[in-house]
Amino acid sequence: MSPDHLPHPADTSDAGIQEFIGSAHLIDVVSWLGRLPLEQAARQLASIDLQRRAMVFENLPLDTQVTFARALPQTDLTGIVTAMHADDRADLFKQLSNDEQNRMISDLEPHVAADIRRLSAHAEECAGALMTSDYATLDADTTAATAIAALRRQAPGKETIYRSYVVDDDHHLIGSVRLHTLILATDETLIKEIMEPTPISVTLDTDQEDVGKLIAHYDLLAIPVVDASGRLVGIVTHDDAADVMQAEATEDFQKMSTVVPFSQSLREAGIGMLYSKRIVWLALLVFGNLFSGAGIAYFEDMILAYVSLVFFLPLLIDSSGNAGSQSATLMVRALATGDVEMKDWRDLILRELAVAAALGATMAGDMGKSW
Repeated sequence: MSPDHLPHPADTSDAGIQEFIGSAHLIDVVSWLGRLPLEQAARQLASIDLQRRAMVFENLPLDTQVTFARALPQTDLTGIVTAMHADDRADLFKQLSNDEQNRMISDLEPHVAADIRRLSAHAEECAGALMTSDYATLDADTTAATAIAALRRQAPGKETIYRSYVVDDDHHLIGSVRLHTLILATDETLIKEIMEPTPISVTLDTDQEDVGKLIAHYDLLAIPVVDASGRLVGIVTHDDAADVMQAEATEDFQKMSTVVPFSQSLREAGIGMLYSKRIVWLALLVFGNLFSGAGIAYFEDMILAYVSLVFFLPLLIDSSGNAGSQSATLMVRALATGDVEMKDWRDLILRELAVAAALGATMAGDMGKSW
């Protein structure tokens, strides 16, 4: 169901709304709630069963979650937060003020509150801030049959069980096993016989962009996060990594367009914020254009002698802008994808100068023929 065809309470009976909420795709319900006034959306959210309510809530935009968290009754907020995935509730927690954070965790189970504080304590833009504690673990000396039974018990509270992580008695990560492999193994097969040893992992301070690149490079559903001692502390799932890569790509495009990067939605961005993000580069470009003006002034006598040269000025200005845009786009994108690194700057500048000279000579030749 597309967003344009979502039901509206004014046009649908209460029974129809309840049927839609219970049967529609989760994202369609999220889109529908986002179109309603806050009080009405909160009332409709409260009518959903708790597990689905939490799933709907954690898929709302983060700023909308914050608005709901401030408006919901304490009991409703506690129920939703308890049922949310660990990483999503930690993200919400970090967006609240100190008083609101205390309210959010005041009635939670102690281990849930401690988990939220632990996950939210990590620095932004690193694996620790991106990970979730909802992962499945197995013992290396467990049989396949026992492991499958254990996964049945763990599955309701885990974000993914398609790959389980094998840990020792001190919770050190020693391997991983796919659910597919586990199901195909005989009942008496030991996990250590079918696990993949030394799985690809990242540390708590690994940059989140590097985490996304590793997940994409190795085609992983999730990547484990370990501390300095090699103990498993969480996992980063592919959907969270995809969100990071999308945000990084948006930032790269903003840089290419000479806009200071910002994370806020363009639709909700204020005039002051947009002004501050765009004026910096425009002001710098104004000073840069002074040099262009000085160059034109230096050839003033020649321009006066050959008035027809004036007709080429717009072409020169536009061509230089296009050439600069080409160079910036290629370079920023190459840096973003890891195709080039900052240590390559000398070779890249020399090559760019050679390309610029060739392009300038070609365009000069074309203009000479036209003249």
